[in-house]
Amino acid sequence: MEFPSPTMRVWTLFLFLLLLKSDVVQSASDYLIGLGSYDITGPAADVNMMGYANTDQIASGIHFRLRARAFIVAQPNGNRVVFVNLDACMASQLVVIKLIERLKARYGDLYTEKNVAISGIHTHAGPGGYLQYVVYIVTSLGFVRQSFDVIVDGIEKTIVQAHENLRPGSIFVNKGELLDAGVNRSPSAYLNNPAAERSKYKYDVDKEMTLLKFVDDEWGPLGSFNWFATHGTSMSRTNSLISGDNKGAAARFMEDWFERKGSVRMDLVRFENDGVPRRISNIIPSLHDNYHELLELAASFRSPLGKPATKTSSIARRVRGVLRQVDKPRFVSAFCQTNCGDVSPNVLGTFCIDTGLPCDFNHSTCGGKNELCYGRGPGYPDEFESTRIIGERQFKKAVELFNGASEQIKGKVDFRHAFIDFSQLGVNLSKVGASEVIKTCPAAMGFAFAAGTTDGPGAFDFKQGDDQGNPFWKLVRNLLKTPGKEQIDCHHPKPILLDTGEMKLPYDWAPSILPIQVLRVGQLVILSVPGEFTTMAGRRLRDAVKTVLSGNKGFGSNIHVVIAGLTNTYSQYVTTYEEYQVQRYEGASTLYGPHTLSAYIQEFTKLAHALISGQPVEPGPQPPDLLDKQISLLTPVVMDATPIGVKFGDCSSDVPKNSTFKRADMVSVTFWSACPRNDLMTEGTFSLVEFLQGKDMWVPAYDDDDFCLRFKWSRPFKLSSHSKATIEWRIPKDVTPGVYRIKHFGAAKGLLGSIHHFTGSSSAFVVA
Repeated sequence: MEFPSPTMRVWTLFLFLLLLKSDVVQSASDYLIGLGSYDITGPAADVNMMGYANTDQIASGIHFRLRARAFIVAQPNGNRVVFVNLDACMASQLVVIKLIERLKARYGDLYTEKNVAISGIHTHAGPGGYLQYVVYIVTSLGFVRQSFDVIVDGIEKTIVQAHENLRPGSIFVNKGELLDAGVNRSPSAYLNNPAAERSKYKYDVDKEMTLLKFVDDEWGPLGSFNWFATHGTSMSRTNSLISGDNKGAAARFMEDWFERKGSVRMDLVRFENDGVPRRISNIIPSLHDNYHELLELAASFRSPLGKPATKTSSIARRVRGVLRQVDKPRFVSAFCQTNCGDVSPNVLGTFCIDTGLPCDFNHSTCGGKNELCYGRGPGYPDEFESTRIIGERQFKKAVELFNGASEQIKGKVDFRHAFIDFSQLGVNLSKVGASEVIKTCPAAMGFAFAAGTTDGPGAFDFKQGDDQGNPFWKLVRNLLKTPGKEQIDCHHPKPILLDTGEMKLPYDWAPSILPIQVLRVGQLVILSVPGEFTTMAGRRLRDAVKTVLSGNKGFGSNIHVVIAGLTNTYSQYVTTYEEYQVQRYEGASTLYGPHTLSAYIQEFTKLAHALISGQPVEPGPQPPDLLDKQISLLTPVVMDATPIGVKFGDCSSDVPKNSTFKRADMVSVTFWSACPRNDLMTEGTFSLVEFLQGKDMWVPAYDDDDFCLRFKWSRPFKLSSHSKATIEWRIPKDVTPGVYRIKHFGAAKGLLGSIHHFTGSSSAFVVA
């Protein structure tokens, strides 16, 4: 080996010192990135679901679990931003207030309301009661502390996880069209937008998905977040199982896809450090040759009596443990919501349930009745299948974009945030040769709000497109609050049904002070909006902000602007001025009057100008913290009991003896159980399918997180202390043949308030 000359050694040392001083060369990455994920499923019993405002839609089980998923992007020694995607209907102002308090206690000023965004996917199948304004918690019988706490705890743990995972990495962005996952549910309102404006767009809903791919310098791909517009209403207003709907399903599909894709070799069983087996392979040889032996083996495992268990047993037996190398973070995939206001996943169209004919185009009625008009999903009449299909379509597009992502995100990390009082905001409207200053209005909801939508129709004689109102319902309205002339004129042509912005008893019915926020990561800009923008409203906002940013050298020409809907708080809908005139559901639910969108555009362009100039913005008035004023009328769990001679966890209805099932069959087992509110089994499971390995080792195969497994809970009457849990397993097409059994985990409350955990098992059966 030859050594370099002294001159070469000097040059080498000089170059080495130069590299140390260069931020660019110290790391191949411009950013530190960290991702996290945590369970926020909440109470699976007795609590009204948030979204449809249907008092009869009470949670009674789990379709699959809900999660919070987060990314943190930081510049070394510079700014950082946090984006959290919730499998929840929307963000809550009170949740954000209390979360920020916790983050400040833990991290100081590292994470504040300025650089933390909390966004909901808009599933209508999650527990309600976690918002602070009266109108959003009426159907949940007021505030539900358990719903609130699990979300705040889950977001905090998700952010902590992402923070602790921060490592050098890169980010890539990709875009593409997804054509068959959303249709416009208010096309008559959309058609009221100017023809010249509509002619610029090929579709009456946004079809574009924007995806970020996160890549760790050492470990490779860590996850992805994408934004695409479609409502979380594949699951209907009569569904009672907690579900992440189509976006939650897509996230689960993609995370499982990457887990399988990332495995070089799938062993029969995986083990963690504690020796607990986690996941069986789907590629072991067929066991049909041993069929009779399997039947005999299954027959030897009859359902035992229910028995006591520890709280950790539910978590320990979960399928999705740490299926990775010890230090490698889990892959996190989030399917985020954007301007979905008028976008439905029920893509087959709207039909009358009495005649089967299409609904009235302008009012979405059938013979004048709105409650007969429903949208149909692609799996009609099976809402679970519709959820799977729309979720799978988003998942497949995300995989395509993920695999093809090549444009690297580069540039600054920055943010701007302001609180705005939308109840009396001056808005400068530009006109030809002049300008006019108008004001937004205190919040109010129109008559068409009560009509609901084709995803979830309302009741009585309300209908969409009502710009007059009804004398009888005006009398009913006046018992609560009669709007004054100024308020009526401000909201015209909306006839006011609920004057929520001026209703203050027992506390505020609707928000007035809203957060708006811009997050920047290189050439990607996220607009955090506290509501549901319609398709055209979102287009106008994005274009306005992009026009401001595109004139700045720091952004370059390739700017990606996405709207993160239902973020940081909730204030219902935002339509264009023209759509507002039609007073479909979305226009009637635009709270602050016909110029609400103009107000948003004005304030977001201010944030955009501040972003490119490096100037701060006024923080604005603080929103109220109404936690101490909350009222809850939800009856607590008093106690759980079983009939004489029966234990918690005993099988009430078992699989038949010597059962054999095939792929796509439904296996159903019922256990004597207790109220799921006693223990939410956070990061655990109520239901489990186990696979028999060898002669005596049971391996977790499917749990509450799996789309194919449903946990249904019921009691014979409302205040009964007796209850049952039915676990249904739709056997997947790629299942491994063999011997299986179904287990149930639960927690019972004694008369004195003590909690006792239990478990039960079905008899074994064969899947051929």
